[in-house]
Amino acid sequence: MNAQTDSLQVNPSEEIIRLGPLAVRFLIAGERGHGSVAVFELTVPGAIGLSAPAHSHDRYEETIYGIEGVLTWTVEGKALEVGPGQALCIPRGAVHRFDNLGGLDAKALCVITPAELGPQYFRDIVEVMKAAGGGPPDKAKLGEVMLRHGLTPVAAA
Repeated sequence: MNAQTDSLQVNPSEEIIRLGPLAVRFLIAGERGHGSVAVFELTVPGAIGLSAPAHSHDRYEETIYGIEGVLTWTVEGKALEVGPGQALCIPRGAVHRFDNLGGLDAKALCVITPAELGPQYFRDIVEVMKAAGGGPPDKAKLGEVMLRHGLTPVAAA
């Protein structure tokens, strides 16, 4: 073994981060991806429109791989359905968002390259949601968290 392989682990995080109805579980983050990749599993309940704002990111690409169900990703105004075994690469700077319009729960693998986004982004969003006490979260605070983690929110038209 060497220093590079000494720290290898399979699924180092069992933490599931809940953002309302969504569940996020990072499989590879931070130093585990050597800065080149972050990978998380995203679970979205069926028939749910999401209130998360459309956004873009200039420092990384996001590739979505469908595992179960179908998520509808709207990228630069174009709706694209990603189901099991299908993949979509969202380029840097492209405005996008997603919904689960089907009746089944959906699960996707999200790959961030390079690894500019990690679990702390989602933890910070959870804190803003908790501060709202069940009401609508403070949009300015959500925007601040997004910007701090490399996402640029886009105002609804």
